[in-house]
Amino acid sequence: MKIALIGYGKMGRMIEKIALKRGHKIVCKIDVDNQEDFNTEAFASADVAIEFTNPTAAYDNYLKAWSRGVKVVSGSTGWKTDHEEDVRRMCQEEGKTLFWASNFSIGVAIFSAVNRYLAKIMNGFAQYDVSMEEVHHVHKLDHPSGTAITLAEEIIERNDRYSNWAVGELHDADGAVYNFDPVGDHPLLITCRREGEVPGIHSIKYDSDADSITITHNAHSREGFALGAVLAAEYTVNHTGLLTISDMFKF
Repeated sequence: MKIALIGYGKMGRMIEKIALKRGHKIVCKIDVDNQEDFNTEAFASADVAIEFTNPTAAYDNYLKAWSRGVKVVSGSTGWKTDHEEDVRRMCQEEGKTLFWASNFSIGVAIFSAVNRYLAKIMNGFAQYDVSMEEVHHVHKLDHPSGTAITLAEEIIERNDRYSNWAVGELHDADGAVYNFDPVGDHPLLITCRREGEVPGIHSIKYDSDADSITITHNAHSREGFALGAVLAAEYTVNHTGLLTISDMFKF
């Protein structure tokens, strides 16, 4: 498989390493300083482009890749608020292909399945309040993380007591704590922490007067995310439309 990389930071380099180990070929690497390479034959020759950049660049990167006939696998978060409707329309009606996930880790895919099942069970036990905490490295621009939002939405779909999520607190890397005024009568509160080089920790807690239940996923490195992205690219080669982790893993 021929792969183009959009974004060549720590994540891009890890993806490159794993892709090469799995027998694939990297035909193009695009970063902030060589955007003109979207117009090269090397980029157009790719079967799939794997995109890990930032919320402000992701949508334009999708458009550039699609204009060259290249399918996209993306782990960028923060773009959906402004562009989800357009992306969905282009994938469903115009033949574009995007495999998007807030987190490509196989462990997170399993964790998400456990989250959905637990949320369904706990819908019948009103004495438990649910909350979430996510911890990430200081370079992460968005909060809460895309993974936290996905997990929260999965809970809301299955728990009648919650209709929305909200950030409760943001603990910044410099020690500052920002308190937010949550919207809604009884939102699912997410605490966000930014610390050092933490790849990602997500914890979901169900708490009652009698006891509490907590499930946690703790990423040890970016390797799990990178492997999942390459697996998604392998899947995307033979599929079209708007794809997600749930298409690839049938839990």
